[in-house]
Amino acid sequence: MIYFIEQCLNGVQLGMLLFLLAAGLTLVFGIMDLVNLAHGSLYMLGAYFAATLVAWTDSFLLGVPLALAATLVVGMAVEVIAMRRLYGRDHLDHVLGTFGLLLFFTELVRLVWGPAGMTLPLPPQMLTAVQVIPGVYYPLYRLVIILAALAVAVLLYVLVMRTRLGMLIRAGASNRVMLGALGVNVTLLYTFVFALGAALAALAGVMAGPIFTVESGMGESVLISAFVVIVIGGIGSIRGAFIAALLVGIVDATGRAYLRPLMAVFMSSSAAANAGPALASMSIYILMAAILFVRPQGLFPPRGR
Repeated sequence: MIYFIEQCLNGVQLGMLLFLLAAGLTLVFGIMDLVNLAHGSLYMLGAYFAATLVAWTDSFLLGVPLALAATLVVGMAVEVIAMRRLYGRDHLDHVLGTFGLLLFFTELVRLVWGPAGMTLPLPPQMLTAVQVIPGVYYPLYRLVIILAALAVAVLLYVLVMRTRLGMLIRAGASNRVMLGALGVNVTLLYTFVFALGAALAALAGVMAGPIFTVESGMGESVLISAFVVIVIGGIGSIRGAFIAALLVGIVDATGRAYLRPLMAVFMSSSAAANAGPALASMSIYILMAAILFVRPQGLFPPRGR
């Protein structure tokens, strides 16, 4: 039971990272109708900026906000220079254009930081475990990830549903032409939304940096999982992204922990050693197919979609 609880917590922690990445991605698509394959590059840049700035400042708490600010500026520049030329065009143009940006940033990172990976060290205070329930200890930093992502989810909800800016964001998703006719600067609104998405991706990269290696191309594999999350949750839905991220994280973590020993009951150990990890890596796609079979538009499709 203790092992199961630990794996569920690992799943929640993974889900919270995926939510941060998927929230920015679904915001950009839901508001701007833009398929952004370069979103994972912003995740990667956030991790690289954090690793560099933490080393320069010798402070994790100072380097992290500086990394978020740097990625936000990069996101604004990308929106102004490249993304504005893709608005209103076919989704295939979005895919081709943002795939080119993905390749550009991958090579830029190799040119600036080199092909070798980097580490993002944690403060000593974070290298401890805390007792979450009697008998179950969990790394403090992973709990910080969960709590920080929950705080971001609440702030996003308040921003989108309870503020004037959120009202404009929702109006832009429904009818951007009418919003512009009412005197709202839609171009500036798009820049803000894209920059917000970039900051969320960077935050996910910063939090993942101490757990995984900071390396070139690190955003490409996690971007696939983020797309799975927004498809399951409903494209353009923040609430759907949150619920779907939790589902995907828990299914992935428990699948990798239990499928191999479970399959060893029905087949030889060598066959289970091969089939178990393969089936575990497929589990989130099986989950997506099952949910889409029942709800083709996802769990919480936005109104009007």
